[in-house]
Amino acid sequence: MRQPLSLVCRLSGALLLGLSLTVGAGGSVPPVQAQESSQAGFQRFVQGLWPAAKARGVSRATFEEAFRGVEPDTKIIALTKKQSEFVRPIWDYINGAISAQRLKRGQEMAAEWSKTLAVVEQTYGVPRSVVLGIWGMETNFGSFTGSIYAVRALATLAYTGYQDDFFKEELLTALQILEGEHIDRSKMLGSWAGAMGQTQFMPSSFMKFAVDGNRDGIRDIWSSVPDAMASTANYLRQHGWEAGLPWGFEVALPRGFDYRHLRQDFARWQAVGVRRVDGRAMPRSGEASLFLPGGAGGPAFLVTRNYDVIKAYNSSDAYAMGVAHLGDRLLGGSPIQGAWPKDQPMLDKDQRQELQERLAGLGFYEGNTDGKLGSKTRKAVRNFQLRRGLIPDGYADYAVLRELRATR
Repeated sequence: MRQPLSLVCRLSGALLLGLSLTVGAGGSVPPVQAQESSQAGFQRFVQGLWPAAKARGVSRATFEEAFRGVEPDTKIIALTKKQSEFVRPIWDYINGAISAQRLKRGQEMAAEWSKTLAVVEQTYGVPRSVVLGIWGMETNFGSFTGSIYAVRALATLAYTGYQDDFFKEELLTALQILEGEHIDRSKMLGSWAGAMGQTQFMPSSFMKFAVDGNRDGIRDIWSSVPDAMASTANYLRQHGWEAGLPWGFEVALPRGFDYRHLRQDFARWQAVGVRRVDGRAMPRSGEASLFLPGGAGGPAFLVTRNYDVIKAYNSSDAYAMGVAHLGDRLLGGSPIQGAWPKDQPMLDKDQRQELQERLAGLGFYEGNTDGKLGSKTRKAVRNFQLRRGLIPDGYADYAVLRELRATR
C-alpha cells in the first residue's frame, strides 16, 4: 500500500537538511568537496545498518548487492511536495481519477481478469469493485508501478532520520525481501516513498499481507495480477473489511434535514427520510455515517466502516472516495449526482492553516496545523459549528473561517 498521507506528506526539515549537501542553492551543482562529504556521510549511514540487517537474517552478499551504487535521490524532495489528495478540491481529484481513459482501461481489465476477480471476491469477501478501484488509482491497472529503486528511495528517507525511524524499518524489511528472493533487485521498483508493485505495498505490508494468488509458489505483486489482486483483498480483510457491507453510497437528504444526525443504523437513516440516489433499498443491517465532502450544499454520502478500511490503505478522503467511486463506475454505477460547490472560492494554504490554529486555540482541534484538511479538521469544524449553532457539515470554507475570526 502507499504509505498513509498523514505520514509521508509531512516533510520535515530533516529531509531538506539531509540532502542540502547534494543540491546547491537554486538547484546549482555544489562543490565537489560538498558532494564527497555527503556521500561519505551516506555511506557511513549504510554501513551502520549492517548489524540490524544481519540480525534480521540478511546476508552480507545481499546487503552489499542491495546498496551497490546507491546514492541519495534528490528528486524525492520535489516529489514529497505533491500532495494533491489534501490540497486539490475533492471534486477535481475525483474527476481526475474517473477519466474516460481510465474507465475504458479498467473495464477492459475487469473483463480480462473476471475469473480471478471472482475467486478473490469469494476468498476474501472484498468486492471486485474495491479491488479494481485500488488497482486503478495506484498504478492505472498496472500500467505504471513506479520507476524508483525501492532501496534507494527508502535509504534516502531513512538517511535523513525522517519520521521516527519508520523508513529505516521499511528499508531493513526491503533487504529481507531481497534476501528471501521474492524479487530481483533490478525489478524492485516503486514510488518515491518505497511503495511497490501493482497496488503499491510498502515492504512491511508485503511481508504481512502479500499472498500467492496464482499458486505458483511466489508472492509477486510486481508482475502477477492474481497476486496483486489477492494481496490487496487480503490487506483489506485483515484491516477489518466486513463482507456484504457496502463502502457506502450517495444519498438525497430530505427538506429540513437535521444535520446533527451523524452516525446511526440504516433503518434510522431511512426513518428520517434519507434515500439512496440510485433508487435501491437501504441495507437491512449495519450502520453508516453522513459524509458531506463538499458541505451541506454538495453531494451527500452514507459511508460505513468499510470506507474507513479503504482509508487504511491511504488516509485521504479524496483517495478513498476516488477508489470507491471508480470501482462503482467500472461496474456500471452512475456519476455522482449532487452538485459540487465549484463556484465557491477555496481556502488557500495560509487560510487553511489559520483555520486549524484558531480551532486549536478554542480547544476543538489537536494535531499538526499544516493546512492539510483531513478527518481531524472536519471533526473539529463540525464541533465548532455545533457550538455556534451553524449547520454542522464539517466543511471548512470562508464562512467557517469568518466565524472563527469573530469568535473570542
